Amino acid sequence: MITKMSITNIHVLDQDRALDFYVNKLGFRLVDDIPMGPDTRWLTVSPPDQPDLQIVLFPVTVSKMFPQETADALIALIKKGVFGCGVLTCKDIHATYEELKAKGVEFIKSPTKEFYGTEALFKDDSGNYFSLQPIDQMTV
Repeated sequence: MITKMSITNIHVLDQDRALDFYVNKLGFRLVDDIPMGPDTRWLTVSPPDQPDLQIVLFPVTVSKMFPQETADALIALIKKGVFGCGVLTCKDIHATYEELKAKGVEFIKSPTKEFYGTEALFKDDSGNYFSLQPIDQMTV
């Protein structure tokens, strides 16, 4: 039986920019930065209170996995902002919103009361978007 997820990935357009965004703007910690060839590396980060979850900042480059046509299509979709990558939680959504906004994080929705609770939406440096919600409204 599966018990939990330990590693997942987010497709990014530039690993260096993504690393800067996730570490210096969101406050994640760097876990691994291991060369995997001339043009890429195994680059993982973790939310500060969830060290058992590693997020691979996975670059979209032309490869066996992503032939040119596929890579081009995926890059276009990422830039368009069509991928919702998850829900991130915080203790105080209004304070976190102000902190991240001051660091230059692009919000596409300020904290708004919805039928399911309060939510804000922001984009990472590639165009992926996330929901930000207070931890106390999440169910386990």
